[in-house]
Amino acid sequence: MLLTLVAFVVALGILIAVHEYGHYRVAVACGVKVLRFSVGFGHPLLRWQPKGSPTEFVLGAFPLGGYVKMLDEREAPVAPEERHLAFNTQPLRSRAAIVAAGPMANLLLAILLYAIVNWNGVQEPKAVLASPVAGSVAQAAGLRGGELVAQAALGTDDMEPVRSFEDLRWLLTRGALEGETVRLDVQPQSGAAHREVRLDMSKIDTREADAQLFRKIGILGPWTRPVLGDVMADGAAARSGLRQGDVVLKVGATDVVDGQQLRELIRQSVKGTQAVAQPWRIDRAGQVLTLDVVPEAKTDAGTTVGRIGAYVGAAPEFVTVEYGVLEGAWGGVVKTWDVSILTLRMMGRMVIGEASLKNLSGPLTIADYAGRSASLGLTQYLVFLALISVSLGVLNLLPLPVLDGGHLMYYLWEGVTGKGVSDAWMERLQRGGVAVLLVMMSIALFNDVTRLFG
Repeated sequence: MLLTLVAFVVALGILIAVHEYGHYRVAVACGVKVLRFSVGFGHPLLRWQPKGSPTEFVLGAFPLGGYVKMLDEREAPVAPEERHLAFNTQPLRSRAAIVAAGPMANLLLAILLYAIVNWNGVQEPKAVLASPVAGSVAQAAGLRGGELVAQAALGTDDMEPVRSFEDLRWLLTRGALEGETVRLDVQPQSGAAHREVRLDMSKIDTREADAQLFRKIGILGPWTRPVLGDVMADGAAARSGLRQGDVVLKVGATDVVDGQQLRELIRQSVKGTQAVAQPWRIDRAGQVLTLDVVPEAKTDAGTTVGRIGAYVGAAPEFVTVEYGVLEGAWGGVVKTWDVSILTLRMMGRMVIGEASLKNLSGPLTIADYAGRSASLGLTQYLVFLALISVSLGVLNLLPLPVLDGGHLMYYLWEGVTGKGVSDAWMERLQRGGVAVLLVMMSIALFNDVTRLFG
């Protein structure tokens, strides 16, 4: 709980500070006097003003936001000798640059974070496929499990090397959400010749981009040995005589080839709401045994599934994914672009009803993911920060009046017509923007509560 809170506050602080610093830095470069730079709202916990600087820097008690207060005739009287320093007296291009600088700073931060991850290198599972889920797109395409994915492509794009399972997972996500065919160049475990497999993602209902998405695709994880790890002392596995290190060869009449298939067989070992006993053939330190295993029936997302109270599957084979300086930096640019476009497409699909509003997430879910990523190490936390930074940058560029994108919309109107938006219209648009934003926040918070406590 403490780790989640700390990781969430640190993430918010960094992302908000970077966003507001973008506004601040460009405002100063354009000759605008900045009165206050605040990270957080409410009672100031800390405030200071560097010698010779007109700007007061503030750390507020409530961390969900921040602001840069500039000299502006619309907010307070401005002395004639300082009028040239006011925001509202600047040329259109300067005002637009100052407003756009916040979201752009978040996108640049994401590029840097992705590049750092690329440069440092990270241990990721090798792109060897587990057994596909029964009835899934992967099974229909002819995948059986154990295939190494050497290259992959989206639609008619050129094939590109797949360095790890995470590369493959990202491509599958894009393919599913965009309804594009994913082409895989795979090599079977037997060492047979490479072949191309096409996954038709247009058949998948992607209105909800949740964990069930990969079950529909059929590729849940990398290949692992079907061996048992930690066994709970009071679980079904222990009661059935199973032990840590047992390699499962057969469940009922089905030969077991990997950990994913074994997990699926365990999930399916129920009839109605009752668990079904099955004979398991196992290899225990070279000795082949047959045990009758009786799972426990558990409810998972409204469905009754089997559980045995043991860690199923060995750790996958890992590879070190590392990039050179230029390749890593360019990879950061490409990943930020891809995530930005995917975010916009998902938002667009939610607006027209092709994607569920359940995909909206709020602070509780973000805090949960922050804690999880921090517990997995610095690299995963940096990836999480990059993802949220992209989301923050893209969200603020939306043409909602209360956001930076809304102000840019005003400036576009001013550039086209030669005159600014009237005060009356500005007030109406601001109220409408606030209403839309409050609805979005309410839906996101409802989804958070449902997802985390439902």
